[in-house]
Parts: sequence; structure tokens; C-alpha cells
Amino acid sequence: MAKRCVAVAYSGGRDSTALLHATAVQMAASEVQVVALHVHHGLSPHADSWLQHGADQCARLTASGLAVRFVARRLTSQPAAGASIEAWARQARYQALHSMAIEEGADIVLLAHHRRDQAETLLLQALRGAGTAGLSGMPMQVLRSGMTWARPWLQLPRSAIEHYVEVHGLTHIEDDSNADTRFARNRLRLEVWPALTHAFPQAESAFADSATWAQEATACLRELAALDLAVIANAEGLNIAAWLTLSEARRSNALRAWLTAQTDQTGRAPNASLVRRLMDELPRAAIGTWELARGALKRYRGLLSFHSEAKSEALQLDPETTLSIARAGTYKLPGWHGNLMATRVKQDGVALAWLGHVELRARQGAEQFQAGMLRPPRSLKKQFQAAGVAAWLRDGPLLFSGGQLVFVPGLGLDARVIALPGQPQVTLRWEPTQNP
Repeated sequence: MAKRCVAVAYSGGRDSTALLHATAVQMAASEVQVVALHVHHGLSPHADSWLQHGADQCARLTASGLAVRFVARRLTSQPAAGASIEAWARQARYQALHSMAIEEGADIVLLAHHRRDQAETLLLQALRGAGTAGLSGMPMQVLRSGMTWARPWLQLPRSAIEHYVEVHGLTHIEDDSNADTRFARNRLRLEVWPALTHAFPQAESAFADSATWAQEATACLRELAALDLAVIANAEGLNIAAWLTLSEARRSNALRAWLTAQTDQTGRAPNASLVRRLMDELPRAAIGTWELARGALKRYRGLLSFHSEAKSEALQLDPETTLSIARAGTYKLPGWHGNLMATRVKQDGVALAWLGHVELRARQGAEQFQAGMLRPPRSLKKQFQAAGVAAWLRDGPLLFSGGQLVFVPGLGLDARVIALPGQPQVTLRWEPTQNP
């Protein structure tokens, strides 16, 4: 049985050096392995020496009886032109840490953030106009992508860590970029924080406490949103009429939660300007489309739904033109980006005899569909409108047999092919594998 492994994000700086040492001491008498994860960003001319310092430090700890394994990853990507170097480095660092932790068999990564870091984060978020989620700062522990990220020292003052390093005689690096005031956190730390703490000595603990209260408020808002969404939303989308029965504050809260679940798997909050725009336009628009970076929001027949962006042309396949359906089951049609589901029924289905050789066609514009035995055939456009099928839900193959229209996605079976009682028959359903 493999030993459990605990990973520590280790830059070589003061805070991560102290955390690595403390973790190694804590685990010395156990069977838990400690691994130091170092990310070489390639941004500083000193990055190579920092990497070597980390390797040497871990070697010294191991020699002293505190077994620590050193693992490093060099980043090969570069920030895009005009992109925030801070944001790029943070995202790339967490991706590298996650990858290394998995490779080393760790299920938890310890981060050395402390109370001052939390206070600075709250201030920076407040200056960006963040809501309660942003003002919550950093969580003590969170599970993301199957990995637990923990900050065991988040409530410790910076002075306690400085004292730990001094008592244990730990050597660490000094990142010269921390003096670069082009970065927002550095400006706050170097130019604002000294004056702030001089005027308000309790600022660090007060801001950290505020972040804790904001975390509780955020948790309550999420629970409220979940209760509201259980009533006003389903797999098809957000019911606008039901949404409008909520108070304005609850509408905004529920909309943010729904957008987050629909458009971003990372859990990040949606853009505030989008929420404000939807709050203003949804009550007035009967039909509408709101383009997003990864797709679009569309309102039709009282529902707001999210449609992810189409697959790239490189992944497009030629649509299938024929199909043979001999029994119930799932018939995959990747060229049409969906599956045709055939389900055995005793009545109101299409006889299997019609489906031995089926032609798959795209709409041409002259097709006639009969919605019921006593109804006249009408154009697909009119039938879609009568059935309330949105324009973006009308894609998919039309099924023909012997020149007769058999099935239309969104409408179902043509009444002229409904089987007689006693005939082997199935009903058909179209399920797209991606939203158009």
C-alpha cells in the first residue's frame, strides 16, 4: 500500500520555507511523505538559482532527519501580449502545482498564505469593486479538480512566521520582484500598508475578520440561490416569469449562481456587467441573445438557456447520409453532433419496416410535416413556430424513408408514418451532444 503524501507549495521564500519545515517536523514520526513542489516561472534572471536553493534546502532537511522530496516544474508557456503577468503566473503556477501533486500521489497541497495575505486580498478586491465572494478572500480549505488546497496558517500573523524562521535558523530567498510597484499587491504592501497600520494597528486582524464574515455571507447567499433555483430553473433553462417573482436582490443572486453553473466549471463569478445587463433587459425582452466568450445566452418562450460555442472546424465531420434502424437503441451520429434514440413502444410509434433504410437530410425549406392524423401538412417553419421550438433547437437530421418525411428533431414523428396496432414499432428522439 502506497504511503500517503502531503505536498507543500514551495517557492523558497520565507513563508513557504517555514511551512515546509513545520510540515516535515509534524510528519517526521508518521508514515506520511512530504514533497516540496517548486514552480520555475522563468520570469526572473534568478529563477535558476532559486530552483537550486530549493533543491539544496530539501537535501539539508533530509540530511537532518526530516525527509523531504523536492520536485520542480519549469513553465514553458508565456503570458499573452497585454495580459496581466500576475494573473498569468498565478494560473500557470496552480496548474503546475496540481499536475505535480497528482504525479507524486498527493491529495492535498499546503499553501503558506497568512493573515496579512488575507487582509491584502480583501483590500485589493474591495478596490476592484468586488461583492461578497471577492471580499471573502482566500478560503482556509477548498476542494478543486479532485485536489484539496489548504492554508493552515491563514489566521496566523506574519510576525509569527518571521519568528519561526528566526528560531529555527532557516535560510530563504528574497524575490526581487516583490519590490516592483508596477504590481498592485506590491504597491499596496509597500506604499499603503505601512501608513495604514501606523494609523490603525489592528488593521491586519480586522480585515482578516471581515473576510471571514464575508465568507459566511457568501455561503448563505449560495444556499439561498440553491433554494430559489430549485423552483425557477431546470435542465431546460431559467424560467423568466418565475425568476421575476423574486425580489430584485434575490433575482440578482439567483442569476449569478445560475450563470456560474452554466458558463464556468471553475466556479468563478460571472462578469458583473453581464449580470447588470441581464437584470435590466430580461424583464423587457421577449426574444434575445447575449453573446459570451464561450457561447451565448438565449431567451425564447420564457426560458433563458446557455448554448456553448460550436466545435472548431478542425473537429467537424461530414454528416451521415443514411442509417438503418432495426431495433431500439442509441444511434450515434457524430457528423450531426448528436444521437438518435429509438425506444420500443406499443402505440403511436413508427413501424420498424419504415426504418430499414433511412435517409438523413438537412432542411431545404419545402418540407411538409403533419403533426396529427386529422391535421393538414404544413411547412416546417410554421410547425416549429406552433410547437414553440426555438430557432437554435431546430438543427439535426430530417429522417426520410422512400421519400416520405418520417421524423423531425423538435417535432417528432410525422403522423403519416404512425404504425398500425400490433406492428413492431419505436418512437424516435433526437439528443444533440453539444449546444449549437
